[in-house]
Amino acid sequence: MNASFCWKRGFWSLMATQFQNAFSDNALKNLVILLVLSKPLSQEQRDTSVMLAGALFALPFILFSMLGGWLADRFPKNRVISFIKAAEIFIMLFAAVALFLGNLPLELFAIFLMGSHSALFGPSKYGSLPELLPFERLSWGNGILELLTFLGIISGTLAGGLFAGWFKEAPAVSGLLLAMLALGGWFTSQRIPALPRANPGCPVRINPLTDLWTQLKSMRQDRDLWRANLGNSGFFFIAALVQMNLVLFAHDTLKLNETGNASLNAALAIGIGLGSVIAGYASRGRIEYRLLPCGALLMFLSTLPMGYSQIRTAPFACSLIALGLGAGLFIVPITAVLQSRPAAENKGAVQGAASVLSFLGILAATGVQRVLRFQLESGEIFWVCGSVALLVGGYVTYSRRHELFAR
Repeated sequence: MNASFCWKRGFWSLMATQFQNAFSDNALKNLVILLVLSKPLSQEQRDTSVMLAGALFALPFILFSMLGGWLADRFPKNRVISFIKAAEIFIMLFAAVALFLGNLPLELFAIFLMGSHSALFGPSKYGSLPELLPFERLSWGNGILELLTFLGIISGTLAGGLFAGWFKEAPAVSGLLLAMLALGGWFTSQRIPALPRANPGCPVRINPLTDLWTQLKSMRQDRDLWRANLGNSGFFFIAALVQMNLVLFAHDTLKLNETGNASLNAALAIGIGLGSVIAGYASRGRIEYRLLPCGALLMFLSTLPMGYSQIRTAPFACSLIALGLGAGLFIVPITAVLQSRPAAENKGAVQGAASVLSFLGILAATGVQRVLRFQLESGEIFWVCGSVALLVGGYVTYSRRHELFAR
């Protein structure tokens, strides 16, 4: 068996596993949110439940990402992925029971469990790429990873909307279908080849705060790695704020049903997927930093028409695709830096720290969205997202101005 076949088999098995993971995460989360929107609740109760769904999915990334990084460094990453995917089967069975009972706290707890599962999965997933791929293929591989991730988001978000409509009287069916998909993800994870232990003597990391602080101090010594983490956190802040606001904007302003609501999320995810693939191929075997300011500027420009309350659904969807395209151009080089810069024995810890920082950005977006809802119209919140993207892109451009303009 030649080396090319080995990395291709392992890479595409990982991609299939990640696609299923993104699909199931978003299907469950969107299903619960849409079921909440269909309940006879006050606006305050509804907004609080939507906020809780986002927060409970993000919180485990702060609590458990460093543990996931330790697992990725201490044990073979393929075995960690396999174990985590097996746990997902039982999580989805629990979600089916919660949906059968119609118990909102249990449904929200199922979202928390899926967030915990994904927090542990992330460092092994991202840390595996540099071990499976030659360096010159890393940006390309990240483009494919982001494409399939957001295709999973597209189809998962759409599925959540369809499940909410199709199985409204028997929502437990949705949970059982997701449990079957989790079984499929476990099967694809078995085809990821054995990977070496990166750091067999790595001491156990139980306290996420002290280990995070240690990793932050270490990353500050590497200017590129530190800036990539800041850019990554900014990206997830923007993405979370857009996604939370999009659900409410589609429901309240555009007056769309569950399927229409999910279709707008799909438009955003299509854009991110396309931008990620373009970025992967444009990188041509290297990390292309010039894509960062281009992506940030496109994100800013695309949000300008989205803030007008009279905008119709079709141009709004086109703006979402453009927003996603800019986001894909922005995130691919950042992800490649996070994977390539750390030492081999510390990649899992760095990925864990990056996950914590990114989901701190998501939690911050949850609070900001809550505050902005009292100050701005929902469409105007998209202008805030575009402004943050422009600020982050401006910072990256300024901080790397000598390298960017020397080429």
